[in-house]
Amino acid sequence: MAHREDDVIVNALVRQALSSTQEVMGENGLNAVLRASGLERFIGNFPSNDMSPGIHTADYARLNQAIEDFYGRGGRGMLRRIGKASFQYGVREQSALLGVAGAALKLLPEKQRIKFIMNSMAGALKKTNPKVNAWVEDGDRLAYLEDTCGICHSRTSAGPICYLYLGSIAEAVHWATGKNFEITETHCMAKGDPYCRFEIGEALSDG
Repeated sequence: MAHREDDVIVNALVRQALSSTQEVMGENGLNAVLRASGLERFIGNFPSNDMSPGIHTADYARLNQAIEDFYGRGGRGMLRRIGKASFQYGVREQSALLGVAGAALKLLPEKQRIKFIMNSMAGALKKTNPKVNAWVEDGDRLAYLEDTCGICHSRTSAGPICYLYLGSIAEAVHWATGKNFEITETHCMAKGDPYCRFEIGEALSDG
């Protein structure tokens, strides 16, 4: 599905992104990337936690680019940290939207726990915007896919760039299983693929 210039991110998800970025980067760091991405209006003025249109998806992509640029070589790791914080924020503040309120996962096999949380993430995005197309692939390995990814909207790259998404999925899988798993972005729209695809690999050792 091709990106549209009028695609939007709703206020609740913009607030989640800004709150998570501030948590990881601090207020001064957040303000710097807001200025760099043309989103100065959110400095000290986060949007409401509702489903009204917040920003164009292209603006969200520029915010991700600004964070990566701000930290240089360390930007990728910083975006993963922000992604992890973003999922944690979603569980705390938007559990009903995410569909995890009261979820009893302990009785499910591990693969089903992972599948549940990834379907919950896809479902939450679809609730915020009916144009979003995200789904879970259940093959030899579970994978999360989206062909309306806001992170790489209007961006081009030789390799995958959805580091924030990687962090969110990694934290979601950890939340569901209590384990850290290897997550790999195998396809990315920024490099010309038809969708962004995140594959769940093997569990990582605690060491």
